Amino acid sequence: MLTCPLCSAPLANAENGVACPAGHRFDRARQGYLNLLPVQHKNSRAPGDNQAMVDARRTFLEEGHYAPVARRLAELAAGYAPRRWVDIGCGEGYYSAQLAEALPGSDGYALDISREAVKRGCKRAPGVTWLVASMARIPLPSASCQLLTSVFSPLDWAEAQRLLAPGGGLLRVGPTRDHLMELRQRLYDEVREYVDDKHLAQVPAGMAHAHSETLTYTLKLIAPTRALH
Repeated sequence: MLTCPLCSAPLANAENGVACPAGHRFDRARQGYLNLLPVQHKNSRAPGDNQAMVDARRTFLEEGHYAPVARRLAELAAGYAPRRWVDIGCGEGYYSAQLAEALPGSDGYALDISREAVKRGCKRAPGVTWLVASMARIPLPSASCQLLTSVFSPLDWAEAQRLLAPGGGLLRVGPTRDHLMELRQRLYDEVREYVDDKHLAQVPAGMAHAHSETLTYTLKLIAPTRALH
């Protein structure tokens, strides 16, 4: 089902990787992911989050601070019962893994531009196809996916529209103007105003906004206690 990021031809399994009829070949990393981000599509030598950033986010998420978000996302995704789904901008796979658990009979893909993030995601859900790839050039055929998710991540709306099959859906999760307000007020002298529906203005013709909801809860950030020696 994967397509070549260079010529868009179908990719087939080859020795320790995948290849297209034109001879473009991509190896599978020992962790299990495929790197389908050619060097000519990179904006920097090591695009995306680095190891320290990925590890910090993973530590934060594993504390359960965003568990209500992940649960609600999985509930909404299950309602689509997709044959194929893609988590765009998956990071280290916290949400992707819960999507895979909620959609056990579906063909799941998770992609991010950060190799360090995807490398860690592979361990969370081995049944998912993990990809280092650009969200502007997702290596899947047009109209091939019944569900797309984008959680606290940038999104290429035109590419999302290309991927969606007729009747498919996109679940997009983002912050509201009150997101982490108490923390932002401590960090900044002036908190910038955030327009809740700014992303809806980017929805292209042919896609319709069907549903929205706001999930509100309080979390506590407590610094870990250091042992005394």
